[in-house]
Amino acid sequence: MGVLELQEVLDLREVDGTQVAVVGGKGANLGGLSRIEGVRVPAGFCVTTDAFRRVVADAPAMTDLLDRLSRLEAEDREAIRTLSAEIRRTVEETAVPDDLAAAITRALARLGEHAACAVRSSATAEDMPTASFAGQQDTYLNVVGPAAILRHVSRCWASLFTERAVTYRRRNGFDHRKVHMAVVVQQMVLPDAAGILFTADPVTGNRKVATVDAGFGLGEALVSGLVNPDVFKVRDGEIIAKAVADKQRAIRPLPAGGTQEVAIDPRRQRQPALTDAQVVRLVQLGRRIEAHFGHPQDIEWCLVGDDFQIVQSRPITTLFPVPAAADRDNHVYLSVGHQQMMTDPMKPLGLSMWQLTAMAPMHEAGGRLFVDATRHLASPASRSGFLEMTGRSDPLIRDALQTVLDRGDFVPTLPDSGPGGPPIGSPPAPIETDPAVVTELIERSRASIAALRRDIRAKSGPALFDFLLEAFQEHKRVLGDPLSMQAIMAGMEATWWLNDRLQEWLGEKNAADTLTLSAPGNITSEMGLALLDVADVIRPHPQVVAFLQGVQDDGFLEELPKFEGGSQARHAIEAYLERYGMRCVGEIDITRPRWRERPATLVPVILDNVRNFEPGAAKRRFEQGRQQAREKAQEVLERLRALPDGERKAGETERMIERVRTFIGYREYPKYGIVSRYFVYKQALLEEAGRLVRAGVLAREEDAFYLTFHELHEVVRTHRVDGRLIRRRKEEHRYHQALTPPRVLTSDGEAVTGAYRRDDVPAGALAGLPVSAGTVEGRARVIVDMARADLEPGDILVTTHTDPSWTPLFVAVAGLVTEVGGLMTHGAVIAREYGLPAVVSVVDATRLIADGQRIRVHGSDGYVEILS
Repeated sequence: MGVLELQEVLDLREVDGTQVAVVGGKGANLGGLSRIEGVRVPAGFCVTTDAFRRVVADAPAMTDLLDRLSRLEAEDREAIRTLSAEIRRTVEETAVPDDLAAAITRALARLGEHAACAVRSSATAEDMPTASFAGQQDTYLNVVGPAAILRHVSRCWASLFTERAVTYRRRNGFDHRKVHMAVVVQQMVLPDAAGILFTADPVTGNRKVATVDAGFGLGEALVSGLVNPDVFKVRDGEIIAKAVADKQRAIRPLPAGGTQEVAIDPRRQRQPALTDAQVVRLVQLGRRIEAHFGHPQDIEWCLVGDDFQIVQSRPITTLFPVPAAADRDNHVYLSVGHQQMMTDPMKPLGLSMWQLTAMAPMHEAGGRLFVDATRHLASPASRSGFLEMTGRSDPLIRDALQTVLDRGDFVPTLPDSGPGGPPIGSPPAPIETDPAVVTELIERSRASIAALRRDIRAKSGPALFDFLLEAFQEHKRVLGDPLSMQAIMAGMEATWWLNDRLQEWLGEKNAADTLTLSAPGNITSEMGLALLDVADVIRPHPQVVAFLQGVQDDGFLEELPKFEGGSQARHAIEAYLERYGMRCVGEIDITRPRWRERPATLVPVILDNVRNFEPGAAKRRFEQGRQQAREKAQEVLERLRALPDGERKAGETERMIERVRTFIGYREYPKYGIVSRYFVYKQALLEEAGRLVRAGVLAREEDAFYLTFHELHEVVRTHRVDGRLIRRRKEEHRYHQALTPPRVLTSDGEAVTGAYRRDDVPAGALAGLPVSAGTVEGRARVIVDMARADLEPGDILVTTHTDPSWTPLFVAVAGLVTEVGGLMTHGAVIAREYGLPAVVSVVDATRLIADGQRIRVHGSDGYVEILS
């Protein structure tokens, strides 16, 4: 065997998991499988990526074709279809070099020259923990003879460029020119039964439940959807669920090559493809494979007689990761992102900064943060109050928690810890209803932030990080200020009191929604109205408006003074950025670009305001809301006084109205303070990152975002960085972007989905949580990127989640629908202040509602009707 053959054809027994670059993901996994004791893998060999590179280099015009392919966008389906077909044709028509063909033929002879074989694609970017590429390239079964094998090896090479594979790579950030194809050739297994074993439940994510799909004949019948499989679920060595399908068809190999579909004897159609003992034994084998690879596995298996053979194993990449726990006890985790209205993944620096500044311990999984709720659920003293509080925030979370509790075997019941702080959900300490309290709290926050800005200027290098660790303690002190917490809870409790009592006494739902219109001192609602004032400055100047319509980058502020009215426009935008420029979409992640850093983000919203509103709209809108609230209060009090014991009820209600209007606006200020501090931290850290770039330690400032706070501290101290770590973190972040975080996650990996237990939702309507009263009908605008919003008066905003940065859009819409949110999350509070009917926590709203459809939002009853 020559040197060339050693590089281009390898026996599977020579391959291990370290050789992905040579034999691709599938080949490397099969080589690893063959080394596990007790695991049988069909004999075979691998045509390596060296052979692929040589053939591609010989193919005419391939360099130009790949360059053209790399410039295409994933959404350009027609161009991808045309160009990928041309590349496949070019590869298939390129002759296999004679020496390579001879090497493949010699390897084939060792299997038996006329042995039936499976010829499988094995790309370098597949079967990885973060991207499986399952089904993206081709596999050919029961291929017989050297000529046919060579032909199908070429087809496998070409399948690297199927339309689906090209699109998948583009969407997952893989460079076409850096992905190569190996081909695995194995002896064909002629099974009695075949199927797939998932060592974790692929639906719920539970790592302790394995799922086996089984059918007669080749597994292709299951993969292609020809038959429904028998399905077995196994936990702790026992079958806990079994469903035997009616298997009428199977796929069998033909003697001369290829496969055929055959009918199954009617007497066998309802027989299970595996015995219970075989199922349990297969799962035990799967656990061994899972332990070897260190990840839950998607395993393709064949049964020959009573012997299992494994023909493929790849990681299950759709599972949401589990937070690491120091013990092996059961834990129940709640998503922080669903509370903060930001369910996107965060970069490592963002995660670590939130953990260092949060008031409670936070656990990372899948680029998101979770809090451990186990002790609150396990303690009888705190359980009911905790469930009530989560239910007010998000009924789906409460229902998911109740589902876990009702099982009775996951959350332990712990003895009460005795005297301590008040239990979760207990009333807040009394606080005087006095606007001066809010004024004092805001001044405290402003003074603290001013001191931070002043003191941080002189800090750099390792001393900056020591300073920041001290600043984080001040951050938490301000955030946990008892008076601040009492003010927040006073507004929330008053809202709940009004809604509960006025429904009981007057039969009126969500009365507080109108009573809180234009409540004073809400920094977030003021932010939306202030952008209307910016539009008022710009509207009279056609040259400025025309210029802004063509803005493409963030340097536009420097250009504005060239136009008539441009200096005034620039001043207005700069003043807005001075007060609100630290905000942005996903602002709890410090790595996200702020409006001050990307002011062009605001331009489409400003132009919408110029087009859709008349001058003075901000003041009129605020005054209109205040008048509506005043009239509503008078109406409610008059109706209450007409009731038995009406004077008492009216008196209590009047005090609560005053209380809610005093404190509900302050609900938004602590978040503003957090984000203001974050921008100060970020500016200082970016200065350090800039120094590292100038010193040649980092390639670009943004690389610092892929390090935790403490890792970045160490890099600043040593001027050494692990480039492989940064590359791996970037890959992990891309993977995390494809994951959907659950509201509730257990330490078994189970994503627990809550449900609305309601019978008051019309058929076909989408259930949600009512957070702002009223009914509105209009055009749905499904928007996931605020910078691409294009709104007309009367539109209804439909999106995944809204943090405070979305508020400028609220002034231009007639209603709101989100997939995430609760009664007191920012979007709900602002919707009420603006008088927008709103329904939140509508599962899959952005998928079930199409952009442009007419919908009706029932903000008092909590559902959305799709009208057309």
